[in-house]
Amino acid sequence: MVIRTLYDVIVIGAGSMGMSAGYHLAMQGVRTLLIDTFDPPHQEGSHHGESRLIRHAYHGGPPYVSMALRAHKLWNELEEATETSLFVQSGVLNMSSSKVYSYEERLKDSLQFGVPIELLDADEIAKRWPGIRLTEDFAGMYEPEAGYLFSEKCVGAYRQMALAAGATLLPYTRVESIGADHGGVSVYTQHGVFHAEKAILSAGAWFKTLEPFITLPIQSIRKAVGWFQSEVPIFDAGNFPGFTLGTVEGGFYGFPSIGGAGVKIGRHNQGVPWQPGEPIEPFGAYADDEADLRRALETYMPSAAGNLIRGAVCKYEMTPDEDFIIDYHPAYPNILLAGGFSGHGFKFSSVVGEILSDLIVKQETTQDISPFAISRFNNM
Repeated sequence: MVIRTLYDVIVIGAGSMGMSAGYHLAMQGVRTLLIDTFDPPHQEGSHHGESRLIRHAYHGGPPYVSMALRAHKLWNELEEATETSLFVQSGVLNMSSSKVYSYEERLKDSLQFGVPIELLDADEIAKRWPGIRLTEDFAGMYEPEAGYLFSEKCVGAYRQMALAAGATLLPYTRVESIGADHGGVSVYTQHGVFHAEKAILSAGAWFKTLEPFITLPIQSIRKAVGWFQSEVPIFDAGNFPGFTLGTVEGGFYGFPSIGGAGVKIGRHNQGVPWQPGEPIEPFGAYADDEADLRRALETYMPSAAGNLIRGAVCKYEMTPDEDFIIDYHPAYPNILLAGGFSGHGFKFSSVVGEILSDLIVKQETTQDISPFAISRFNNM
């Protein structure tokens, strides 16, 4: 197959954000090339592991809530277009100790945007979901319309639609260097040089491979997740919601047992720094890979702390403030940057792709992306 070398837009990194952007661009007739070091969906970035929570009464204020609601609408449209089941409305139960977090701000935002929520105390949570054991200092915020997405299927669906709309995907292609001026971009790879008027850099946990062309305050982190056998059907999909858990020991998130796979749980904070190009150590390389997750289950959901069915590792891409970067390259206004999605970005990838496409085509977006400007790091 002969690959053309001249495009309107080149997207470097075709994971969740990049593939979504490629779809939205191609649907507007933009000649789009997607370049990825691997073959998405794959297990070398941040989008594998089967399931991702999607919530609407989101921390971070109105910009995040607006984006979450728009993202969900776009996921629904993608489901319809591909006739693929991508989302399960399981509800999401957010639980936190008052020593760690209060849901007051999220309650205010949910009222502003019409997001239905229920505020629950520890006793009410125990009555509704008997497998949960909380102390009196815990409170809960339940979102009945929230749930979880099947992450690899989502990326695969966007890939299907992007290619059908005319985008070109170049997998297994490593970007060696980038050259740019205000008139265009040249991307050098082992398969040749590709040119475009504009570019989107969405390299995820691999952003450091694009230095020195762009240097961002993004730290790649190795994260462990585990699936544990539950002793009672209360934790099965259909009976149990997705969840987040804020404790003095740390922040955790998880999912019901989907198809008997076991209760999935991961820890949002901590993790081991990782550099692109280094081997990533498998689950179990550190004693805390399992022990940390098991301790949380034994403390707060003891009937779900059965045998470890399997474990996996993935990569976070953390900014110092855990907010995203969606902005133009400091030196080149024809290049967009999308990174630092910091372990909570997948749910937004549908709308981030739309935002990037709108910025490319219209030079504007209806979403408030001011919190994601690179300039906020200038004094760090």
